[in-house]
Amino acid sequence: MYLVTAEEMQEMDRQTIHSFGIPGRVLMENAGRGATRFLFEQFQSLATKKVGVAAGRGNNGGDGFVIARYLAQKGIKVTVYLFASRAMVKGDAAANLNLLDPLNVKIVEIPDPKAFDHYKISMTRQDIWVDAILGTGLKSDVKGYFKQIIDFINSLNKPVFAVDIPSGLNSNTGKPCGTCIRAQATATFAFAKTGHLLFPGADYTGKLKIVDIGIPPYIARTIGPKCQLLTPERVSTCFQQRASDTHKGKTGHVLILAGSTGKTGAAAMTAMAAMRTGSGLVTLGIPKSLNPIIEAQVIEAMTCPLAETRDGMLDDSSFDTIMNLLSDKKSLALGPGLGTSRQTKNIVHGLIRESTVPLVIDADGLNCLAGNLQVLKDRKAEIILTPHPGEMARLMDSTPQFIQENRITCARDFAENFDLIVVLKGARTLIAHPDGKILINPTGNPGMASGGMGDVLTGIIAALIAQGHSPESAAQAGVYLHGAAADTLAESTGPFGFLASDVIYEIPRQIKKLMHC
Repeated sequence: MYLVTAEEMQEMDRQTIHSFGIPGRVLMENAGRGATRFLFEQFQSLATKKVGVAAGRGNNGGDGFVIARYLAQKGIKVTVYLFASRAMVKGDAAANLNLLDPLNVKIVEIPDPKAFDHYKISMTRQDIWVDAILGTGLKSDVKGYFKQIIDFINSLNKPVFAVDIPSGLNSNTGKPCGTCIRAQATATFAFAKTGHLLFPGADYTGKLKIVDIGIPPYIARTIGPKCQLLTPERVSTCFQQRASDTHKGKTGHVLILAGSTGKTGAAAMTAMAAMRTGSGLVTLGIPKSLNPIIEAQVIEAMTCPLAETRDGMLDDSSFDTIMNLLSDKKSLALGPGLGTSRQTKNIVHGLIRESTVPLVIDADGLNCLAGNLQVLKDRKAEIILTPHPGEMARLMDSTPQFIQENRITCARDFAENFDLIVVLKGARTLIAHPDGKILINPTGNPGMASGGMGDVLTGIIAALIAQGHSPESAAQAGVYLHGAAADTLAESTGPFGFLASDVIYEIPRQIKKLMHC
């Protein structure tokens, strides 16, 4: 499922109109008709309501005029508030505005702040608003007159239905451009925009529906948008029925290097998650003094006590032992609770250089890389990094705030620069691939804001790789599965208070669901 930028959508529109020959007015009609249908779905009592259409002078306003026409034809009392003079409306939008006259739709021209002040009382009498002020092309901050309009509509505390995108929302980044309409629902056209899915844009968008306006599929394929939404159908290929004669030797062996004094739980959860995701065998390499503790926590996994420092972290004298352990493994999970001592960093860097099996690197494994990124280019195997924004900031010598404000750009640039997969965790986790492709994950919820969730994800992805799936497929399926398990817990037990270990126990049930997609 493609997610498009404003520029990609504009190019699709252009090719549809000029190359394929579908008039822009037909696209506008299809957009308005489909949006109206969704409007009725969202507001069952629409027939008894007064609807205000807040419209700009461009094509977004034109879509709003089509909606107003369909509402009027249904006998609904609708008023169009045009935030421009009528003479400024051109092209397809003007044609649809003129079609409102025979239907006696009231059109209120509000071209300036003085007129706006005059009509504010009238605007308060509307029950529902259709936002058709600003479209997807907005890049700069909304200021002055239009900021007043948007802020006023928000202040009315009336339901708002947005046309294509809430006015003021950057359709590429999901960031409000100074101010933004808060919509209860949004009808967008042809494809969802990345800004609809990313936060905080998702909160401003409300319930989202994609309306087919008639853009030929081959045009979308030709343009090939770089962002896509993860769907259960896409990831279900990683969860197929096993052959009847399957045994543990056929379902993958994961090596996990994790844990240090005070952080045995990270190692245990990574191992448990790998086993719950179906890995046939799991070996956990840990500092030797922690072995009795780990063996009591994880009884199904094998453990390998390794040489340690006086601080209870892995000592680099264990490197040859680890390489021997790795010889028959299918994936390596590296980092949860590992610590960042000099000796541990030596191990991390050495394994990145020498491992011939795919690595999933998280937590302290990432912290050991900060300031030493060249080692990523010296590797032999494929790598998946799974940072949260703080870890990503350390890798990029930046700040968490900058990472959060530029999630797609940061994840994509790092993946391309180092030819690896980046799983940038957070609300709407991103999977960035070396070719510039971005997958946005729709699963997950605020209840996951607790310790250990990242350790679980590391174990899930490592287990999927060990079972024979490509790192690309494993990253996508693992992220989706992880969030879906937490979504089920939020629904069944409550919005928060469930633990990372609860997510682990939910994994098999989610796999069963995905097998039937």
